[in-house]
Amino acid sequence: MMRGALVVLSLIGSQAAAADSFALPQGCTAFLTIQSHSCSVEHHFTCAADPEGVKRRVSLSEEGLTYLGSTDEDAQWLSSFYPFTNHRERLEDSPKDPASLGTLLKTGSDSYDFQTLSDEIGTTRYVGEDRLTGQIGTIDDVALQQTEYNITAFGADGSTLWSSKGNEFVNAKDRMFIGGTGTVTVPEGPFDKDDRPVQFIYPGEPGFLSANPKFDCGAILSSAPSVTPKEISDDNL
Repeated sequence: MMRGALVVLSLIGSQAAAADSFALPQGCTAFLTIQSHSCSVEHHFTCAADPEGVKRRVSLSEEGLTYLGSTDEDAQWLSSFYPFTNHRERLEDSPKDPASLGTLLKTGSDSYDFQTLSDEIGTTRYVGEDRLTGQIGTIDDVALQQTEYNITAFGADGSTLWSSKGNEFVNAKDRMFIGGTGTVTVPEGPFDKDDRPVQFIYPGEPGFLSANPKFDCGAILSSAPSVTPKEISDDNL
């Protein structure tokens, strides 16, 4: 946990030091920046000290760093940190039904049933399924396969914390899930989200590692409760 805390502090410090460019910790290398709807920019990177296949992601809004997470070589969610709520989640050992991008790409569907552990909020169980719709499109010259997903998060007492359903994307080349559109239902009621990518920016291209989101910023957004994204896209904290 100490190593993870240092990574988080390094990332937040780097962000504060560079107003326009997001600086990664030493030993880490970014390979993709994605500008998305809902005023979000995310950076995907790897770190030399991580096990092979582990990818990391940070997301930023107009307010700053909103998410830090990691996934393994099968895009299985490993860990997450949420600066605004200051809590971490890490994947349990030996999940009942691990999420698997490989299974999804091979068979067209993948179910999952796993728990995350958090010192701050306790145990959360996630149950759901991803399914390829057969639709393949291109956004900013990147080929993406569309998915249909549903997910429900349960508290330690079995109560439903939130659920979500909609469509996301799979980037098979980089072996990652990418946000899309959907409806999230919490006890207060449902709300819609739009996390579709707009631009894919690679090393050497203008805007790579930009700390500033570009699309849908400054809009008055509905105040939705903070929930853990399924972006089984996420970090070894």
